[in-house]
Amino acid sequence: MIKRIVLYVFFGLLFHPFFSYSQDSIPEVEDIKEDITEDKTIKFQEYFFKSLSEKSIKNYQIAIQNLEECNAIFPNDKAVFFELSKNYLFLNRTTEALQYINNALRLEPLNFWMLKHLVAIQKKDKNYQEAIKTQLTIVKHKPKQRSELIYLYYLNDEYMKALSLINVFEKEYGLTTSLIQLKDKLALINKPQIVVSNRDSLPKLISDFELNPPSFNTLKKILTLAIKENIPAYYIYSSLAIDLFPAQPFSYLSKGRALQLQGKHQEAIDILEIGIDFIIENPILEAQFYTILVNTYTSLNKTSKALEYKMKLKNDKI
Repeated sequence: MIKRIVLYVFFGLLFHPFFSYSQDSIPEVEDIKEDITEDKTIKFQEYFFKSLSEKSIKNYQIAIQNLEECNAIFPNDKAVFFELSKNYLFLNRTTEALQYINNALRLEPLNFWMLKHLVAIQKKDKNYQEAIKTQLTIVKHKPKQRSELIYLYYLNDEYMKALSLINVFEKEYGLTTSLIQLKDKLALINKPQIVVSNRDSLPKLISDFELNPPSFNTLKKILTLAIKENIPAYYIYSSLAIDLFPAQPFSYLSKGRALQLQGKHQEAIDILEIGIDFIIENPILEAQFYTILVNTYTSLNKTSKALEYKMKLKNDKI
């Protein structure tokens, strides 16, 4: 308020007929702009911290009103969008919560906390398919977050995927009490019924795979033979691989190779670069990923990326 009065007095004197100050005594326009910006920043901070205070005592609607004041002062601030989304979720207004978190993620697509919040909204809506996609993005950068992916598969009735991922997670990090309980529950649901045959002909392997609970070892044998003997079958079972065994890097390798063979080079790259993050101390498998990525980037005339993976292949190949 004081700053505003000073500005009014200043401009009144400036245009007064008896104004007799020298030019040197007139403030620079930039200084006035800085004062205005500073005033706006102070107002923004006041409203923002007021919103946090109101949220802490569960006055979510009042918190939203303060955040809307923030948005009016400085539009398109990701922190404001994030807080708006949180408050709308607390009010069970998931449509608005989703709208604002998507606005925030457009400004910072890989923000870990915002992605976790998006998963929470999708779970609230029971949109587990979308929650799984979001969680896979998180897992790409933070593999330990696979535990949440296990629960999402379970909630989406994808019990084989959940059990497969639990087994991988157990070897790498061990299981919490709740995951042990979930594993026991899933083991009852997925009791084996028929023993898989050891015969390695492609038709027999496919028959065994279709009749039994999905086996990663059987699927891997199918894909290894189908790439040589039956490309249409390879396309079909490589598509199943990620759905059934999302924690296995071989699944991503197979799907990436299938997309490359179909000329879908960018899709192949996207899948392969996710799958690399699942590899643990397996240089031979890494080399297979790098080889396909070199060829795929070359097909897209992205020579710098092709060279990058060629160098990795040179350094890692045994």
